[in-house]
Amino acid sequence: QVQLVESGGGLVQAGGSLRLSCAASGRTFSSYAMAWFRQAPGKEREFVAAKSGSGGSTYYADSVKGRFTISRDTAKNTVYLQMNSLKPEDTAVYYCAARPYGRSSPSSRATDFGSWGQGTQVTVSS
Repeated sequence: QVQLVESGGGLVQAGGSLRLSCAASGRTFSSYAMAWFRQAPGKEREFVAAKSGSGGSTYYADSVKGRFTISRDTAKNTVYLQMNSLKPEDTAVYYCAARPYGRSSPSSRATDFGSWGQGTQVTVSS
């Protein structure tokens, strides 16, 4: 199991930016894919972005393409989500997730991820 700790959430006006961070501890960071999901009140958890263990492959949900960027820093064992041009509909609790050790391919399915952070609230005001 990988331990994940998110930070960087907060309140921002529409059109603004935030950067979320997720620090991972445990197994070799490049050996597993990482992703961000989000869950808005009354809605199911949804996929946002994912990146392979090597960093070479990236997936984005259509709703965030062109606005959000996922990146990972192997030296810091940290994955980031840079969120630009934020909209009120981006308001949610954001979770980072890690696939099991050795599963380095990215995925958009929550069931493919075995480790989850505690979540960080992002609120975008109109």
